Amino acid sequence: MSRRVVGVTLDNLEHLPKRCRKCVFWELAPHLKEQAEEYGQTDFEKEAWISSVLLEWGSCGRVIYVDGVPAGYALYAPPSAVPRAVAFPTAPVSADAVLLTSLHVLPEFAGGGLGRVLVQAVAKDLTKRGVKAVEAFGDGSIDEPNGCVIPANFLLSVGFKTVRPHPRWPRLRLELRTALSWKEDVEAALERLLGTVTITGVGSSEPTLRPA
Repeated sequence: MSRRVVGVTLDNLEHLPKRCRKCVFWELAPHLKEQAEEYGQTDFEKEAWISSVLLEWGSCGRVIYVDGVPAGYALYAPPSAVPRAVAFPTAPVSADAVLLTSLHVLPEFAGGGLGRVLVQAVAKDLTKRGVKAVEAFGDGSIDEPNGCVIPANFLLSVGFKTVRPHPRWPRLRLELRTALSWKEDVEAALERLLGTVTITGVGSSEPTLRPA
């Protein structure tokens, strides 16, 4: 089994899962999201957002492939580029952090540790760019999860710490120096693990796509 992680570009945007390719939960303010959905323009708005962030800030996502097949992705950006961020009760995101908005692994690839690999890829990119931390709003619900928000349990399992608690929408933070140390300690073992035929990973807490 081979895997590779590449940056999200306009050329590979179609490799995001179809539901996510058209989702603008994070990219538009709520009232603009409703308008885009009404007029069937969400895919255009998603592409416009990716293009804008790429031009003004740089790389804002990662896609992971397993044996050449898209298996999952992550998106991240400065909080100022993410209109939905201000709507959370645990906002605002810290001034020194980049916001991890989305991270999904397709159900058929769940349980293989790919979510961890995506987090590591994001941390590696941002560390090189001098960013101090990554923050994310977690979904603390088990009974009625929001498929657009990363499960809080998953974020905790890969090293994020709660910086502002909330029963449903906690804000969590990953210090990138911690992520770098984790990389040094774990990456070799993870490489060996993912290179075997039988693989195990973060288990049921790994985020997967849910039906809309």
